[in-house]
Amino acid sequence: MPVLRHISLDDEYVDKMKPYLEKNSGNLCDSFKEILGQAGKYNLGMNSSAIDTVLLNWLLKEVEDTLIPDKVLDKILDPGLMTSMTKFEKFVRQRIEELEWDIGMVFKYDNVTFPSEILIEMRGAPQKTKFLGSILSQYLVKNSLEYAPLEIKFVVNINSCMKIGLFRSDKKDSQKSLNTFFGNLNEIMNVIRSHPDFWKDIIHRHVASNYNMVTVHRNYLEDIFTDKIPHGEIMIETMAKKPVQDIPLKELLPLIKEVYEAARVVDRVNIENETIIVSHYFRNKNAVERLKNGLVMLLESNGHLFDAKTTTNMIVLSHRPDVGMKMNEIVDNLRSSNSMLDQELMMFMAFLEGLREIPDIPLSLTTLGRRIGRSLLKEYEKENNIKDWNLEAFKKAMETIDSKLHRVSEWKLENRNLIYTIRECSISETGNTFDRYICHTIREAFKGVLSQAFGNKAELKINNLLSRGDSFCEVSIRIP
Repeated sequence: MPVLRHISLDDEYVDKMKPYLEKNSGNLCDSFKEILGQAGKYNLGMNSSAIDTVLLNWLLKEVEDTLIPDKVLDKILDPGLMTSMTKFEKFVRQRIEELEWDIGMVFKYDNVTFPSEILIEMRGAPQKTKFLGSILSQYLVKNSLEYAPLEIKFVVNINSCMKIGLFRSDKKDSQKSLNTFFGNLNEIMNVIRSHPDFWKDIIHRHVASNYNMVTVHRNYLEDIFTDKIPHGEIMIETMAKKPVQDIPLKELLPLIKEVYEAARVVDRVNIENETIIVSHYFRNKNAVERLKNGLVMLLESNGHLFDAKTTTNMIVLSHRPDVGMKMNEIVDNLRSSNSMLDQELMMFMAFLEGLREIPDIPLSLTTLGRRIGRSLLKEYEKENNIKDWNLEAFKKAMETIDSKLHRVSEWKLENRNLIYTIRECSISETGNTFDRYICHTIREAFKGVLSQAFGNKAELKINNLLSRGDSFCEVSIRIP
């Protein structure tokens, strides 16, 4: 029921009403209705234009690179609008007008109902256009997943213009693209919110130590405690979502940099082509040596051989594809051959002899020998149908191999340790530089054999070495 009231207005307020009077052809009643309707939108300050501009821009900046919860998104934009791009576009324009955000928009799509391509162009204040672009992209990706997933292929920002391109794809790539372009911090913020006390403590410790804290995987720490050479492969495989041997070298090197720097194991990792320069802060030579060996073994497990040189605060790892190709050729032949163990050992012997032809024998012979040793024992396992190893079976295998190589060896058990002694070795003679390399490679091949049989369970202690001037080689093997 209409209620009539007499009111008086100062000229100041009459001037403010002029736009509404002009819009409503001078009808004062309709003008008042529109003014009151607009006022209702600002109730409780929920409309963004009722917020101070500086505060609004700060709020938009704080939510940058995070996605809003799906429940909130559904309240802002009805999922049902996705069935018609025309209705969706109309609703978005209406909401922008209501918010009084001065943003110009252009929508392009190849189909009204199930588009396979959508192009959005927006012009306006950068903070607002980026926030709006994030919401629209999240809505389109989320509500297209069930029938025709849309993937964000590009987001271009030039001055005050943002362009977004979405194209037909699959669910996995669609969801991934949303995080790539608009949700970089989404997972991080969710994790911090779910465990705030833990992350507060971690941050305080890093700040208090001036970022001298080290954060490593539990298995990495366990290797250090048990006096093993630790590798960073656990976290690298977790990040790559595949075994380290399946990671291309070009992908592995950046992962090494990311994992070792983020864990603060080293200060900095620089990659120049296929050369790795590791800057560290360790003062103990043994610590530097273990770090170097760990990196060399990590790269070897990827199938690549690197020479390593150390200085006061740097480790330089240089790729040796020449030796790597020679090793890969031998290993591939061993794996593809149907010959018996005798022929495998003949190839191994021929390879050892070939070491004399390689100039500047690299440190990577360590990993080369281990890899060949593992391949040799794999062939022995196939020939003798062995699936599980114990010390007795391992002793028998090595006795067989030694007899074929014309080496005189002895085995005995002392205090749960298996003592392996080589009294005579016809393969190498002491006193020659190349012979020492051959001895070193054979010794590493034995470690590879041991690793193939027992993995990391076997503990090896070297008691004597011919290369050190002793009259025989002897090692102790212990399986917990």
